[in-house]
Amino acid sequence: MSQKSGTARSGGPRRFTHKQGHYLAFICVYKRMFGKAPAEADMQRHFRASSPSVHQMVIGLERDGFIRRQPGIARSIDILLPTDQLPISDWLNANPSKPL
Repeated sequence: MSQKSGTARSGGPRRFTHKQGHYLAFICVYKRMFGKAPAEADMQRHFRASSPSVHQMVIGLERDGFIRRQPGIARSIDILLPTDQLPISDWLNANPSKPL
């Protein structure tokens, strides 16, 4: 069991915390609207969080396998979860069979 989130880690669908879900949803919507991933500064403004807090969240999302980044390339965040697993999929009316 993960001590951080309190959820069991298994081979099934990956689970994220409520706060991680908000960040994942923001990244997804931002990419859909602007055609590129948000910078950490964009997340900082949106969540009204400190730079170190946002950076730790991004590192945690990557460590937990929810996102992938390319070292040295700005705005290179890719979400590794299907859109229908994100908490905004109903709001977006996203069709999981079509890419965002």
